[in-house]
Amino acid sequence: MTREAEITRTTTETDIKLKLNLDGSGTADIKTGIGFFDHMLNLFTKHGLFDLVLKAKGDLDVDAHHTVEDAGIVLGQAFNKALGDKKSIRRYGTSFVPMDESLAMVSVDFGGRPFLVFDVPLKEQKLGNMDSELIEEFFRAVSYNAQMNIHIKVPYGSNNHHMVEAVFKAFGRAVDQASELDERIKGVMSTKGVL
Repeated sequence: MTREAEITRTTTETDIKLKLNLDGSGTADIKTGIGFFDHMLNLFTKHGLFDLVLKAKGDLDVDAHHTVEDAGIVLGQAFNKALGDKKSIRRYGTSFVPMDESLAMVSVDFGGRPFLVFDVPLKEQKLGNMDSELIEEFFRAVSYNAQMNIHIKVPYGSNNHHMVEAVFKAFGRAVDQASELDERIKGVMSTKGVL
């Protein structure tokens, strides 16, 4: 079974093409025009062992908001499509990742109920050429379009780059765990019989 998705989204603000393989090896080809964001998505891909191609052209002359949010929308849609009926997936995934003085915890559920909890004490307005508040916007867009719960917490840390890097690595690892197939699971992992 191939668990892949290709999504294209074109608006007056962005033009995005994405290809995702859930059962990849961590290969990334990402170009959004936002260096810090590209770096984080590369980390997510590597640590989740996905293959991800993401090409985005956005109205960066305005700011990075539309590009980051729309990338989250498209990535969420790709997860939803690649997972299909969600039969035999573990559904839940949790990962703790340290990055020097910072620790990130990410827990996800592909149960069909979108919700984001984002508890990351970012102190700087900018991360490279990107507004730090866009990190939360990205994860919110992923959550709602993948129909998944995402809980993100950084209980301690002082370096903003380290905190966010740990979050993206943990997110990749948690999603990898939640999307993993388990032959013991017949149908979906729910007593309701549907996700």
